[in-house]
Amino acid sequence: MLALPLQQQQDRQKRWLWGLVLALLFSAALSLHLGAFELGLDALWRELSPLERQVFWQLRLPRTLLAILVGASLALCGAVLQVLLHNPLAEPGLIGISSGASLAAVSTLALGANLELVLPYWSLSLAAFLGAWLVTLALLTLARRQWLGPGQLLLFGVAVGIFANAIMTWLLYLADDASLRTFLFWMMGSLGYGQQLSLWFWLPPVAVLLWLGRQGAKLDLLALGESQAHLLGLNTRRLRPLLVLAVCLLTAFCVAMAGVIGFIGLVVPHLLRLLVGGQQRFLLPASMLAGGCFLTLADIAARQGISSGELPIGAVTATLGAPLFLYLLVRRHAGV
Repeated sequence: MLALPLQQQQDRQKRWLWGLVLALLFSAALSLHLGAFELGLDALWRELSPLERQVFWQLRLPRTLLAILVGASLALCGAVLQVLLHNPLAEPGLIGISSGASLAAVSTLALGANLELVLPYWSLSLAAFLGAWLVTLALLTLARRQWLGPGQLLLFGVAVGIFANAIMTWLLYLADDASLRTFLFWMMGSLGYGQQLSLWFWLPPVAVLLWLGRQGAKLDLLALGESQAHLLGLNTRRLRPLLVLAVCLLTAFCVAMAGVIGFIGLVVPHLLRLLVGGQQRFLLPASMLAGGCFLTLADIAARQGISSGELPIGAVTATLGAPLFLYLLVRRHAGV
């Protein structure tokens, strides 16, 4: 993007933010309207019939809010990781964090099925968090010791993903019919499970999302480098673990609620950075809005794609994101 005067750049960013707010509201209204049972656009202010009330409050609204929350979380995690790891291609799925969280969650489900235990919801989130934390800790340790460059980082994520998929394939092979559907849910991604949980279960990730979205000014300093940020008064030793913890919490929440959904954390921040610039104070809230809008539209496509059922939302985001990821890789390698 061509360099603009500061005031013009700020005005441009504000217009983008308001545009993303309107796009998110439009996609949310579309999600509430479309489905096997269509609700009129006037359903938000008129009195609903008992069936319409049940569809709206128990199905459409929780699913739409979950799509916004998961999409915003994944996009925000991608934007933060790209600064933390100094790699514009970093995101929870590509560098193995989502794979670690998914493997831990599926292993917990398999253990509970074999022992015939009814696991509480928090145990699944805890297992997903521990898996995400272990992978992130390994990444930061290797990057700090300069054992991983930008290219090796992606290879590390691919290796973790292959290992996790291999273990989950064995678990699928050994699972009974009752557990097989649940395992496939984690591997393909779906919003159908998370929308059934109580609202209080969503409060911790919402709090983490709001805190992380306000760290743009500190991330702008951190993007300058560890030593430069320290000279400018930023306590990097305290901030970096908090950012890693927040990313792990949000990634674990997304995996626990919707399985593995890839490419949002890569595509959304990268496109916004190319279009409007890399200032984190703008990029973080813009990524949240655009991520929520992107996943909401992908969920609409998943629900409307076939008449006999519902497409896995992870397959929809991968279909949209993989070609763009290849383009970004070629563009970055060619230096254009």
